[in-house]
Amino acid sequence: MTKRPIGAVTFDLWDCLFCDDTDEPKRAAAGLSPKPVARRELVHQYLQKAAPIAREAVDLAYDVADAAYRKVWHDLHVTMSVAERLEILLNGLGRELPAAEFAELVRLHEDMELVHSPDPAPGALEALQALHGKYPLAIISDTIFSPGTNLRKLLEGAGMLSYFDHFVFSDELGNSKPHPRVFESVADAFSIDVKDIVHIGDRPHNDIGGPHAVGARGVLLTVVKDRPLEGHLPDAVCDNYGELPEILAGMTP
Repeated sequence: MTKRPIGAVTFDLWDCLFCDDTDEPKRAAAGLSPKPVARRELVHQYLQKAAPIAREAVDLAYDVADAAYRKVWHDLHVTMSVAERLEILLNGLGRELPAAEFAELVRLHEDMELVHSPDPAPGALEALQALHGKYPLAIISDTIFSPGTNLRKLLEGAGMLSYFDHFVFSDELGNSKPHPRVFESVADAFSIDVKDIVHIGDRPHNDIGGPHAVGARGVLLTVVKDRPLEGHLPDAVCDNYGELPEILAGMTP
């Protein structure tokens, strides 16, 4: 393990601080469709108001827009906003919505995870409490449907927001992991060398390969999901948040 001072500790959000899709049982208990289905239902409902349209056509257009999003996100490290995704979808269908209805459709997409929120990862809050004040802490998170403004609300609701000194959300920065800019922006915010960042996340390609590409270190978090390494070698592995303070302490001289 490489030992050198830690200038900042950065955290991924999904399947790191929060367990993705743990809101789905809550939605089901409330009689709501799963989020992917609910999004398609919303688009169909809003378009159907103006003129009939087959649900199958909406589903296909949504699938194509999702595929376009994933391609740009994975290969170009750019995160399209919900509005951009829905514009692509509507253009593909040859349909338009009044500005107010389109804005409301976007908002309903973006707010979905605030209505029934996912669960915090076990031990995440306690780990942040233990690390706060020892290192500058930051979030580096890609935004899929929930924008950075709503992810801050999610963090606040879980009691985590106040422990972070800086936030990098892909919809606000313009780039997503593993683009070097996401890590460099943290270094600039804290006036440190990018190599002094230790990033914690669950996806080897983004959360280990990303920091390694700029000379920083990466801790693979397996508390929520244990993903294949895909050829990446983490500087450390954490399978229990209670051990994270000790792991980080062991990475310093």
